[in-house]
Amino acid sequence: MTLSRLFICLCLTFGLALSAAAQSAFAPIIKVNDRAITQYELDQRILFLTLLRSPGNLEELAEEQLIDDRLRLDAMAAAGIQLTDEQIEGGMAEFAGRANLELEQFVQAIAQGGIDRSTFRDFVRAGLGWRELSRARFAPRAQVTDAEIDRAIKAASSDGGIRVLLNEIILPNTPQTAAQTQRRTEEIQRIEGIPAFQSAARRYSVSGSRSRSGQLDWLPLGNLPPQIRQIVLGLRPGEVSAPIPIPNAVIFFQLRDIEETEAAPVEYAAIEYAAYYIAGGRSAAGLAAADRVRAEVDTCDDLYGVAQGQPEEVLERGALPPAEIPQDIAMELAKLDEGEVSTALTRAGGETLVFLMMCGRTPTLGEEVDRESIRSALFNRRVESFANNYLAELRADAVIEYQ
Repeated sequence: MTLSRLFICLCLTFGLALSAAAQSAFAPIIKVNDRAITQYELDQRILFLTLLRSPGNLEELAEEQLIDDRLRLDAMAAAGIQLTDEQIEGGMAEFAGRANLELEQFVQAIAQGGIDRSTFRDFVRAGLGWRELSRARFAPRAQVTDAEIDRAIKAASSDGGIRVLLNEIILPNTPQTAAQTQRRTEEIQRIEGIPAFQSAARRYSVSGSRSRSGQLDWLPLGNLPPQIRQIVLGLRPGEVSAPIPIPNAVIFFQLRDIEETEAAPVEYAAIEYAAYYIAGGRSAAGLAAADRVRAEVDTCDDLYGVAQGQPEEVLERGALPPAEIPQDIAMELAKLDEGEVSTALTRAGGETLVFLMMCGRTPTLGEEVDRESIRSALFNRRVESFANNYLAELRADAVIEYQ
């Protein structure tokens, strides 16, 4: 064989290999009601989720999201919802703005990570169209009454207060537990009824409330972090919140009851707490060490003696405004009275256990609650709940084929 013929054969072989690889990348790997998902789309979504620092098993999450997107597109088409290019570009710009970037800056940034503009566009299109469909379909059922707003406003008025009775589930979310947590999250989101939630709490939760089936005592609404407060206000008795990500964990709340009280609610200018860090995370050794510390201390001052001779960073103590406290710590502090302890939290990817102690609260006058912001929060939460249930129905009725 001459060199020229050998060169031609090599080119043909290499070209066929590239063509086969390209066909493989764009061949369907999943079909959802005859809508195809390709390997290329899955790879792109994984890259995008990596860029967004999404928790959990990213391959499984990307697959679930792409399946849901196909179901959303089917529902949008059936409802006659068509987005204009201007609407989609506007949605992309809004998303980029969350990262304090202009649209083209964001597109350039994701391109450096190997993510195509069309991937970003498809992601925004499905989410934006679903939002429009959800509002059109469920807005009449999600209307908020003045009485419900009045009840919420009383949380910040001097005429009375609100307290809530919650169940909770806290799932660990570390690299080692990500896949398991994703599966359990999906299971919890399908739960209906208080007994089923409490059963899941006994089986899965790592919170101290696990032995009580996840049941918390009555909590003044003002004790809760502002973000959690709005989520709880949007729940109806028996309803379960969407998963709330916190460092190394995910929290779910279920509302058992809510009631008005005669006592005036209290807002706090600052909350003082101490965090003592114990090596080993939630291992048997780490929890045993926490039990020993608990037996030695009655007040936050006692922790100085426990930490004596250790590196300075093992003990942190301070007083912060509620809005500046990390959400996971703020949620645990909401359950505690002065001198009480929580060991539900971890740091360093689950390798360090947080021995959290409430030192005290400094009260202040609460700010006036805006009626329209309360109305909007309740409305949006209800629309989201209806939409999630609708999507679950679409998935149950769908024909999903893995190629």
